[in-house]
Amino acid sequence: MPSSPALPGLFCCFAAFVLLVFACVSGNVWDKISFLDAQINGRVIHFGVFGYTGIGRATVGYRVQDAVGSFPDNTLGTQALKALTYVLILHPIAAFFALVACLFGFCGAGFSRIGTILMSLCAALATLITLVVWVIDMSLWGIVRNRIRGHGPPGSTANYGNANCKFFCRTPRNYFDSQTFASGLVLGAVVALLLGFCTAAFGSCLPFRRRRTDVERV
Repeated sequence: MPSSPALPGLFCCFAAFVLLVFACVSGNVWDKISFLDAQINGRVIHFGVFGYTGIGRATVGYRVQDAVGSFPDNTLGTQALKALTYVLILHPIAAFFALVACLFGFCGAGFSRIGTILMSLCAALATLITLVVWVIDMSLWGIVRNRIRGHGPPGSTANYGNANCKFFCRTPRNYFDSQTFASGLVLGAVVALLLGFCTAAFGSCLPFRRRRTDVERV
């Protein structure tokens, strides 16, 4: 039995949806997944989309300064950093469009060309949103990471979590971290959605098997 041209795109979009869902529950919801792991004054803090460990409830937008405590200056209490935490709401929005792409993909899997076309369009939109929020993730948590390391109390550490993609450079003195590369959930979702869009767009151009009833009418 021939397979539908929509199946590869459906698989990629579903994989991206799962990755984005895991990214959405990072931090205070599930501390095993985080964008940034900080240790300040012996306390470990995991930052995520809807808050950080110890905040008690999910929230859209928060002050990083409240999580880490008082610093010598207000370097983590700026309105710009708080505004960037509001933009993290794009993670569940991207997950929603990835889910919609999956639903259209199920229609396309039933040998529907229009379903496959709509899946490719939703996958393209989800790809753009996820790419934008990944860039914001790397910018936001890179700033927070550097400021905790540079302005935190003695012994403070901050490292990227597994929800991000970590790129570290080698210097003449040492490595910034133990790993030179570690792929993360959000970047994996970008790649999966891009593949989903490409395969769905290509699949929509392929011939679809006609229904038996249509063949009998002919």
